This record gives sequence, C-alpha cells and structure tokens, in this order.
Amino acid sequence: MQVGLLHTIGLCLLTLGVIAQSASAQSSTARERLRSYTQPPVQFAEELGSYRSPLRTASGDPITTAEGWRARREELRAEWMELMGQWPPLNTRPEVEVLDRQQRENFQQLTIRFRWTPENLTTGYLLLPEGAGKKPAVVCVYYEPETGIGLGSENRDFALQLARRGFVTLSLGTTEATQAKTYALYHPSLEAAQVQPLSMLAYAAANAWYVLASRPEVDEKRIGIVGHSFGGKWAMFASCLFDQYACAAWSDPGIVFDEARGSVNYWEPWYLGYHPPPWRPRGLITKENPARGLYPRLVASGRDLHELHALMAPRPFLVSGGSEDSPQRWVPLNHTRAVNRLLGYEDRVAMTNRPLHAPNEESNAVIYDFFQHWLMDQANE
Repeated sequence: MQVGLLHTIGLCLLTLGVIAQSASAQSSTARERLRSYTQPPVQFAEELGSYRSPLRTASGDPITTAEGWRARREELRAEWMELMGQWPPLNTRPEVEVLDRQQRENFQQLTIRFRWTPENLTTGYLLLPEGAGKKPAVVCVYYEPETGIGLGSENRDFALQLARRGFVTLSLGTTEATQAKTYALYHPSLEAAQVQPLSMLAYAAANAWYVLASRPEVDEKRIGIVGHSFGGKWAMFASCLFDQYACAAWSDPGIVFDEARGSVNYWEPWYLGYHPPPWRPRGLITKENPARGLYPRLVASGRDLHELHALMAPRPFLVSGGSEDSPQRWVPLNHTRAVNRLLGYEDRVAMTNRPLHAPNEESNAVIYDFFQHWLMDQANE
C-alpha cells in the first residue's frame, strides 16, 4: 500500500516537472524569438539621425544618470501635455454596465458600457478567459470594437486571439466618430476642443486601463495595449503618456512625423492638427492645403515623436512595422534604446517589418509572443 502511494506521488511529481520544463521551454522560445527583433540592422545600429536627443537637458547638457533622466522625463511629458492640452481628471472608479453576456470558445464575451471621457460613454467588448487566478490583460483599440473580436478585417482581431491565449482583453473603438469621419474624441466639443484629439484618445485609453484594473480577474501590473494603423497611433500615445501600461505593441502607425507618407498624417485635425471646423481638406500638406493647429508648431520647434517613445523606458514596446514603418525607423528608436541602456536595460525596444500596411499572420505571431513574454511568462519566471 505504502509502495503504491509512493509510486503515485512519484509519478505526479514527475508529471509536474515535465509540465514545468515545457512551460519554461515555451517561455525561453518566445524570449529567443523576440530577441532577434530587438537588434537593428547593422546600417542603423548606431545611427541617431537629426532627432534631438531626449538625453539632453532643455539647455543642451548631456544626461548621464538615471536620476537625471527621471527629471528630464517629467519635463518632456509636462511639455507635451502643455502643448497638446491638459487632460480632464481620470475616471479612476469607472461604473461599468454589462449589456450582454455570451459564451464563446474558451472565454466569456461581455458587452459593456462605461464613461471614457467626461462627455461620452462608449460600448466595447470584454473577453474573460476561463480559469482561476489573476490574468494579464490587453486593451485593443481600433476604429470600432467589433474588428478586435473577429467581426471585421482579417488579422486585426487582436482581442479575440489574445483571449484564446488566456489574456483578458477589452476591445474598444470610436464607432460614432468613425461613422461621422471625425474619428477621434473632442473635449469638450468638436467645435471647441481644448485637447488635441489624439491625446484625448490616449486619455480614453487610460480610463480603459482602470476598467480592466478594477476586474477581479485582472492583475493590474500586467496590462498592455495594442492597435493597428489609427489604433497604432492611439496605442502609442496612450502607452507613452500613461505610465500604468506595462507594455505596448504599435502596428504600423508611423512612429515619427513623415510628411511624405499620406498615412503618417499627424497633421490631420483628428490627430495633432486640430482646428475648429470647417476642416482643411484631407490629404498631404501642400502650399494650397497647409497644416493647421498644433502640428506645424511642433515641427517648427524641432519636436518629434521619439520624445514620446522615450517616456516608455524601461517599459517594453514592439513596433509591428509595415509600409509606414520601415527598418529605417530604427534611427528614432535608437534614442529610446539609449535611454534604456542608461537605466541598465537591453532588449526593451523591438521592431518587425513587412512590406504592406496590413498585418499578417507572421507579424501578428510576434505581437502575441511579445505579450506572452512580457505579461505572462515574466510573472511565472
């Protein structure tokens, strides 16, 4: 009897050991796959371009200590927030209404509504995987929330795919604004916005973080954000401006200003070029159709979005680059890599590249590896 019991215990321990080794191997594999995307091509490895270094003070002195960077970081964020307009108070205790609940595959899908700006409620989808214990979570942003849960264009269903992998996900979008072709969020109104619309999208995503953090299923220390194109810009500004996001993946947003690219259109009034309607005709900047609002002032003063990227350090981020973010974007990314090195970190900035703007299975697989490593595996190591 005792021998049989010992034999059973031994088999259980052996099984647990095999499972642990398998999980460790999967974690190691994801980490190794990601590492190859954290090294720029040789021709861009040390290139910093003409971008103004975030590792210099406002007076131009070099920053050489972590303490110096922390001070400069606060200055940079404050400067950008002043330029773009200060956020209203965050909705740190959101009231979330559940409108519908259904079982899908290995998760529950809740249709929820909450206040994401002082003026607006939004409706989105909260996906809750089966299983006990606190889980990592990801906010997924796009033109509307249905695409994220698999009801739109292919390879943009980030919320669905991550829920299948055990992540709590929240899929959100600007449905009404997209239908009206105003796309973003305007505070206090479309006619008299006091915050640049792209920054207001970031504010809304910060409130979405509190929705997830308030859930008993979610580990608030392990919440990330992802988006493609318009959603990529949105995810980038949200994660850079709101420190609570643990990591982020930005799919082909155009990570810096580039006036030759029609999709890197930060000058448009629904991003950083807000002006009261009627709006400039949509399209590239020309003499006949100049940029208006804040955007031309940012460019004239030498500002660029690498300053926002640096606010992520040492939090990890992945650029899932396509037609708008080619390998040459390593030049501005090298500035954040330099901040990470100053702080004692490596391999916190990653980029993949594909020829087309649209995501594909290969580029998305790296996004899922990224969140698996930084939000799931890191907690288990």
